Amino acid sequence: MEANNSWFVIINPYSGNKAFKRKKQLILDGLKQLNSDYSIHYTEYSKHETLLVEQGIEQGYRKFISVGGDGTLHHVVNGVMIHGNSCLKDIKIGVIPVGTGNDWAKNYSIPKKFSESIQILNAEYAVQQDIGQIIHEDKHYYFNNLAGLGFDGFIVKQISSFKKFGKLAYFLASIKGLLLFKRPVITYSWGDNTVTSESYIVAIGICEYCGGGMKLTHESNPEDGLFDVTVVKDISKLGFIWNIRKMFNGKLHKHPKVEIFKTNHISISSRGVVSPLIQADGELIGEGNLEVELIPKAVSFIVPNE
Repeated sequence: MEANNSWFVIINPYSGNKAFKRKKQLILDGLKQLNSDYSIHYTEYSKHETLLVEQGIEQGYRKFISVGGDGTLHHVVNGVMIHGNSCLKDIKIGVIPVGTGNDWAKNYSIPKKFSESIQILNAEYAVQQDIGQIIHEDKHYYFNNLAGLGFDGFIVKQISSFKKFGKLAYFLASIKGLLLFKRPVITYSWGDNTVTSESYIVAIGICEYCGGGMKLTHESNPEDGLFDVTVVKDISKLGFIWNIRKMFNGKLHKHPKVEIFKTNHISISSRGVVSPLIQADGELIGEGNLEVELIPKAVSFIVPNE
C-alpha cells in the first residue's frame, strides 16, 4: 500500500485528569495549523491506542500524533512496535502533551503550549530512540521512557485513586506507598553479574524523567543503546523517607545503598511472599519475574531541533 503522508491523530479524551475536555477547542484549533492533512481518532477504552495504530498502518499512515499523557504515548508506541514491523523505519511519532506528568515530553523539552507543539510537528525533525522490550509471562511489552518494579510499581497501582488531585497524585500515592510497601527480595542479573537483595526499586531507564518529574536514573541517554539502571537496595524505611528528595533532584545515585549500572539486557526474579509489581511508562503490566531487552534506535520521534 502506498504510504499516506497525512497525520493520524490519536486523542485520549480522558488524559490529564480530563484536561483535554477543558482544552478541547484550543487543541482542535491548533491541529488546523498542521501543514499536512490529518484525521482524528479518539480512544474509547483502555489500550484502544494500540488498535487505532494498527488501523492507521493498514490504511497507509506513517505519521502519528499522540495527544495525551505518558500512558497514551506508551500505548501508541506499543501499537507501532507490535503492528509496524514491516514499515517501522518509515514511521514517525509526534506528541502534543496533555497528561498529568508528561515525563517523556519533558525529556525532549516539548512545550505544553499547543501552538509551539504544532510548530515542532510541522518541522518534522526526528530522532531515532531506543525502545525497551519486557518479556513477562510469555508476553511482550514495550516502553519508551522507564520501566521498573517494586516501589514505583506499587505507586502506579495506587495512583488511580488519586488522579483527581492532578500532579499531587504522585506525591499522595508515594505517601501511601511509604506506609504500606514491603520490600521484596529481588535477584537481578546483567552481563556476568548477579545480585540478590531486598530492594525498594529497580528502575530501568531510557530517558531521564518519570513519575511526574522524578529522576530515578543517573546518566540516561535515549540513543546510546543502553539502559540506565538504578537499584535502591535494603535502605531502611526511615532512610528511604529521608532521601526521597533525591528521587527528584537527581542525586539518588549518591546513596551508598543505591547501585547504578548500564546494560542492554537485565533479568529479574523475586522470591518470598512479596511479589513486586511491574510498571512500564507508568502503566501497570503485572508482577513477578521478567526479562528486559533494549532495541536500539527502534522508533523515530518528532522533537525540537536543538
